[in-house]
Amino acid sequence: MASPKDIILKPIDKRTADAVVKLHHYSGKVVNNSQLSIGVFIDGEIHGAMQFGPSTDKRKMLGLVRGTAWNGFLELNRMAFGPALPPNSESRALAVAMRLIRKHAPHVEWIVSFSDATQCGDGAIYRASGFWLTQIKSNDQIWEAPNGERFARLSLTDGKSIGVQRRAQEIAGISGLKSTTSMEPYKRAGFVPIPGFQLRYIYPLNNTIKDRLTAPILPYSAIDEAGARMYKGVALSRSEAAAPTAERPRKSDQGA
Repeated sequence: MASPKDIILKPIDKRTADAVVKLHHYSGKVVNNSQLSIGVFIDGEIHGAMQFGPSTDKRKMLGLVRGTAWNGFLELNRMAFGPALPPNSESRALAVAMRLIRKHAPHVEWIVSFSDATQCGDGAIYRASGFWLTQIKSNDQIWEAPNGERFARLSLTDGKSIGVQRRAQEIAGISGLKSTTSMEPYKRAGFVPIPGFQLRYIYPLNNTIKDRLTAPILPYSAIDEAGARMYKGVALSRSEAAAPTAERPRKSDQGA
């Protein structure tokens, strides 16, 4: 049986990575501005992908670490692993990816990623990989349509995610609405926000980051104190949270 040490990581083109993300990521959606794609292979076949790129609000995120250059950090936008990969492949892949970025892109000083406990999990893989927890906040940005489909509020109101907006408007029975910055039309159609949490994690790629960090590093126990221990929007007890991540459905693994 294959082990995490048997997986191979190498750069891949965005089109290939997008296909893997659409197949294996819980959202089924890609981030259009991702810049670095790394494939996860076993026995010569690709079964996973990680995509890195700029944050949505890059200017605001820069202030998280004082003195960071404009190209000095990346966000892990997507991490999607298929069921054929052995247990604990995520932690192994993250460790290797961090080493590759440190070696080949030394100007990148840190990596940020977010766990969406509303739809996915609270970041167990990030914690196992040594990421720092730097924020826990309530998340009401995921909205559910009457038919059960879920949408990010930003994608419904940014005027850019045309395909997503068309689908949501089709469900809502809205015609002639080209774009809107308000959720009111969707509210009237029965869309509702899903309660949950978003957790922010940082991985330092050099030894100066800790002294320059402008947010506190939170103990992982803060997740329980905030009531944010969740998996796919369902609150977990401490014992349930301690269960091996590999026993959970791989399609819903952690990943921004």
